[in-house]
Amino acid sequence: MTDRAALERQLNQWLEPARFKDYGPNGLQVEGRADVRHLVCGVTASLALIDAAIAAGADAILVHHGLFWRGQDGRVTGWMKQRLARLLRHDVSLFAYHLPLDAHPALGNNAQLGARLGWTADGRFGDQDLGFTAAVEPTDLPALTVRLQQALGRAVTAVPGDGRPLRRVAWCSGGAQGYFESAIAAGADVFVTGEISEPQAHYARETGVAFIAAGHHATERYGVQAVGAQVAQDLGLSWQFIDIDNPA
Repeated sequence: MTDRAALERQLNQWLEPARFKDYGPNGLQVEGRADVRHLVCGVTASLALIDAAIAAGADAILVHHGLFWRGQDGRVTGWMKQRLARLLRHDVSLFAYHLPLDAHPALGNNAQLGARLGWTADGRFGDQDLGFTAAVEPTDLPALTVRLQQALGRAVTAVPGDGRPLRRVAWCSGGAQGYFESAIAAGADVFVTGEISEPQAHYARETGVAFIAAGHHATERYGVQAVGAQVAQDLGLSWQFIDIDNPA
């Protein structure tokens, strides 16, 4: 068992939220009971995750996507009321770390995604150095696509480049399709992220650099698990990861 303040201090020490210019507040978003025995981790603070965490006896929830975002309507109605009401009624804390959880060099989403694919990062790129790069054994797009699908358990969208051997990979989890041009500038032969928008297919065809969209949710399941496991070990908590399926 630990207390909520100690849990917050440990998370902030590792993830250093003050370093990042983010889209919403990082850290404790909803204050629950002081004592924390069981921590539930998940990708997004959806109603389904909150309900599952309460059923699992959580005292605190740790997520990548929290409740509050810049430019959001500030009224507590509809889905926001439902989520907040559950947390407050059951006195459960909610911790959320967005970009800090992407960027951590060992426990973050990008580091953990790379580890599952056998990629050892040798560089960073993009805004706030969120993207990772690595040299890999030469492969081709079909083989890499199969490898990603097996690792992530879902279909991916792949746009071929010019057919070059893939010797250098760049990746950034989630909705980082806007980093494609930075990945190209960093010397990548292929860029892996979660989502694709209309321009990226044209960039791939015109620059020769392949593009793979492997799923926003699918690429961001691993950082929160690594952080949850580590903080539970250090602070003497029980913990579990609850995966709420998302096709995005």
